[in-house]
Amino acid sequence: MTPRPVRLNDGRSLVPDNRWDLTVDPVETPSVSVVIPYYQQPHQLSLVLEALTAQTYPSTQMDVVIADDGSAEPPPVDRWTSRLDISVVRQDDEGFRAAAARNLGADASRGSILCFLDADTVPGPDYVRQAVRLPASIPDAVVVGRRKHENLAAVEADSLESWMVEVSARADTNDGEPQWLIEGYERTENLLRPGWDGYKFILSAVLTCSRELFDSVGGFDPSFVRYGGEDWEFANRAFMMGAVFVHEPAALAWHDGPDWAEREVADRTSEKNAEALALAPLITDPAARTSGVHHEIPDTVVLMSTLGQTPASLLATVASVLRGSDCGVWLIGDDAPAHHAALGIWDCRVRAGFPDDEVLSRCRFVVEMSGRVLFSDESLSRLAGELGPGKAGEVVVDFARSDTAALTMSTSRAVHRSRRWFARAGVDERDLRHALFGVRHVSCSEAALTVADSEPWLSW
Repeated sequence: MTPRPVRLNDGRSLVPDNRWDLTVDPVETPSVSVVIPYYQQPHQLSLVLEALTAQTYPSTQMDVVIADDGSAEPPPVDRWTSRLDISVVRQDDEGFRAAAARNLGADASRGSILCFLDADTVPGPDYVRQAVRLPASIPDAVVVGRRKHENLAAVEADSLESWMVEVSARADTNDGEPQWLIEGYERTENLLRPGWDGYKFILSAVLTCSRELFDSVGGFDPSFVRYGGEDWEFANRAFMMGAVFVHEPAALAWHDGPDWAEREVADRTSEKNAEALALAPLITDPAARTSGVHHEIPDTVVLMSTLGQTPASLLATVASVLRGSDCGVWLIGDDAPAHHAALGIWDCRVRAGFPDDEVLSRCRFVVEMSGRVLFSDESLSRLAGELGPGKAGEVVVDFARSDTAALTMSTSRAVHRSRRWFARAGVDERDLRHALFGVRHVSCSEAALTVADSEPWLSW
């Protein structure tokens, strides 16, 4: 059966998985806030503002917020205040804080849709209309526009309109686009099939989403205080929390200058290593974690009930699930603290209580389990293989010979999206999860799991 969107009472839709192609056009023209992080770029900003005056989107439904990252002189905007609804907010100059600046601009804006544009990225005339189209009907959509690179040093605001006419002939070609983005969007069919690494093709310079999603995700991570990485972190976290990724080629913008890969960078290895070290603790994609070390945020969160467990049997279960995996175990139940103390272990991957939002917003999988279940080295990977973009959002293990064991593994994105919307959709949370992401059932043997029927012997 082909999955269908779930309609909300305001006419918008929750689409299954990442199927933005199943949406319908919005019934209204939403208010849009264009948020522009800025740092001492008066010429580039002038082109962006001039381009915003020529948008096909209704100007009465658009405001512009410039978030100044501590420039020595305020951004010059007087020339455009009669044609655009512009406001300027400022934070102190404490280094490269584009992430914090975007949050500051979003906080000061009024629109129900947030359209992020960098101050060196000039939108085409139809940019806002095309970028806003899907977030207006899919509140979970994160849209990345099409970014071409061009030298705009000789272009002035007064001549921008004629320049746009000149380059329009190249709008439908790949001229000026980085090859890695061309290949990424082709492979993922414009992010319709994003896989787990679709976050790498989300650029904050041309990013649009609903305010609801932005607030739910928690905005950009302000701990990023150097160039690079904050857009991948935001995109990955948004995806884990149920975002729908979209690449909209019709939302075309022109970036002044070359892509990072083509710029003169003094020490590329050092720069990329610093970015990787900042991202690996926060992005649980296995491609980001090849060193074998463990981070505070695991790829898989295991919520393990201590009901029916003794400290000895619990140790066997915990040890089996941790072996060779990027996961963390949270013991839950009235006797969880006592059992944790009785284990006598010094392992930060095992804790009593529940994980916090920092963990749950970034992990890929959540396991809920009870009983004396023993994992093989393949169990977690087999279960994870049933889940993910294009697959299911939940897998349930059938323990045919045991009425004391239970295990469900879900993608965190399925959990977050269904939890965010079930009340508005008027359905049970788990029913909504199954409707949007699907559920699969596997046997205990298919998952390479066993259930211990006796107390383990720990003595030696």
